Amino acid sequence: MRKLLNCLSRAAGLAALAAVLGLPALAVAQTVAPADPPPGFVAPAEPQPGETNAQRALTQPGNNAPLWRAVRDSGTQPGTVNLEGGELGTLVQPFVRYPGSDYTTAGEAWRQVRNDWIIPYGGSLLLVMLVAVTLMYFTVGPIGGHVPDTGRKVERFTPFERSAHGLNAAAFVVLVVSGLVMAFGKFLLLPVLGATLFGWLTYALKTVHNFVGPLFAVTLIVMIVTFVRDNMPRAGDLAWLKSFGGVFGNHQVPSHRFNAGEKVVFWSGVFLLGLLATVSGIFLNQIVPGMSNTRGQMQVAQMVHGAATALMMAVFVLHIYLGTIGAKGALNGMVTGYCDEGWAQEHHELWLKDIKSGKIPAQRSGAAPPDGADAQPRAT
Repeated sequence: MRKLLNCLSRAAGLAALAAVLGLPALAVAQTVAPADPPPGFVAPAEPQPGETNAQRALTQPGNNAPLWRAVRDSGTQPGTVNLEGGELGTLVQPFVRYPGSDYTTAGEAWRQVRNDWIIPYGGSLLLVMLVAVTLMYFTVGPIGGHVPDTGRKVERFTPFERSAHGLNAAAFVVLVVSGLVMAFGKFLLLPVLGATLFGWLTYALKTVHNFVGPLFAVTLIVMIVTFVRDNMPRAGDLAWLKSFGGVFGNHQVPSHRFNAGEKVVFWSGVFLLGLLATVSGIFLNQIVPGMSNTRGQMQVAQMVHGAATALMMAVFVLHIYLGTIGAKGALNGMVTGYCDEGWAQEHHELWLKDIKSGKIPAQRSGAAPPDGADAQPRAT
């Protein structure tokens, strides 16, 4: 009875492999199953070219090279496996060369790019930026604070702008935390938490990551549409960039509502990298209509997503620093929506001049200024 079950199990396995390779079951059986050697057979010392797997089992027992060579070549002879897209019967992907990889199978090339480039260099770049802003804080210190407050307020951000920015920032933080755990948790958290707890944590964060991603995508589009007008290049931006805004000279270079540094963050971090990360992330979520989501497409999307998010995090480290503790009074404008006229004079002098000349209203929404302060700056 046991022999009969073993024979049936073996026959089922050979039939499945035949379906994958697109070959007759008998041919696979002759390839896979080692036949009994004829009487007086002496195995050669070296494997012979063109041997079947059965013959190789006699010359080099345990060496299944002919079998896996047939599996690799199955990509040129599609079988009848019910896979979507153009991967019918293809068990091993074709050879490719991605930037930074060897010429090898697509799966191995993707692994090389991810493990040899995106993970180590992306993590290193993030650490470099964290160290840079830390050194900036303890050497240069928070910028600004040289012009005293006047008690007169101008509206820097409307409630709608603050809501869009807040939702986008919250989604970004969740995506960063979950993404960092998925990328680096194997090296940092797994030895501490153990496989079981780390597995549950990673699974939960991956699920959160997939659901928060669309929220980030929607709020990112809202952010781009809302702030694109004030981030267009204007006269004076080049002078700001040449002196890095006067950060190291304790003198702020005049700028409009957003200075050239903030515009660089907008166009590189929000627009370019943000859209790349969003589009590739949506594709990885497999919610793009009409896409076959083949292995090759998913691998390319994952590489784009990993590289874009690593660069975006590095850009936003500086943005978050200068928007909080790196510039005195900057965070207050996002929290309350208003900034003092003295702060505007020091950091965005050209913007304040447009307000005083009547080109821009001092209050663009119906929200009341904090502490009942006057929202109309005095004309000069």
